[in-house]
Amino acid sequence: MSRTVVVKYQVNEAAAEANQELVERVFEQLAAEEPGGLRYATLRLADGVTFVHIAVIEGEDDPLPRLSAFRRFQEELEDRAADGPGRSAATLVGAYRFLSP
Repeated sequence: MSRTVVVKYQVNEAAAEANQELVERVFEQLAAEEPGGLRYATLRLADGVTFVHIAVIEGEDDPLPRLSAFRRFQEELEDRAADGPGRSAATLVGAYRFLSP
């Protein structure tokens, strides 16, 4: 069984580029290590400071916390954040070619 988690937050304008770089490093490590059981996407909204992360985790094991790049991303998130982060479980109602394996 899979679970979907959505995290949304805003960063301070001065921290937006650094936040994106940290997120990009997470995706670089994911591409290099290819952990199973995860579908993951991050969006940066048009305002430039709002980020939305969507993770679909297959089974009980979430591989994100094991990634050094993810841990680094999380280390100073509270310092970069202007609002949030807000984390919510979500139920996929429908999708078309989105987050497909």
